[in-house]
Amino acid sequence: MTRAFTLVEVMVASIIGTFLMLGILTTFLFLGRSGANIVNYSEMEFQSRRALELFAEDTRQASAITWNSATSVTFVVDTQSITWAYNGSGTLTRQLGTATPVSMITGITTFAFTAYDITGSLISLTDLTAAGKGTKQLQISLQATRHSQTVSAATNLVLSARYILRNKRITA
Repeated sequence: MTRAFTLVEVMVASIIGTFLMLGILTTFLFLGRSGANIVNYSEMEFQSRRALELFAEDTRQASAITWNSATSVTFVVDTQSITWAYNGSGTLTRQLGTATPVSMITGITTFAFTAYDITGSLISLTDLTAAGKGTKQLQISLQATRHSQTVSAATNLVLSARYILRNKRITA
């Protein structure tokens, strides 16, 4: 006599197998989405950290500053001009002299430079010439976003320290 599974046993095993497969698939999708978000955050952090380190170096070594607009500033470091500019469409760039601008941070949704005088008082960027003469400290604030097809947007809010133009002479 040959022994076999009954229809009820096969149905119960199928249902249990289906639930196990759904659990495994859900876990796999969750891990994939988490991994995509981690990649997005890591990329934003890397870009922000690298850009702020270079910006800090340029600012501290600058002997002069020229405001091109409220979102673009040019430093004179030794005899080299270095321009930092937000292009309004999500990218902060750094340009040495007349070389091609290098993209430092992408995916920016909000951006602002904030200027301060030698006493730490806020400087208005409406009169760019006066702002250039009085600026002794500089700060960047921005928000960057990354999107992926399967995950919600990852956002990163960046507020730099106030960087002091050490080599620029200003008297109170």
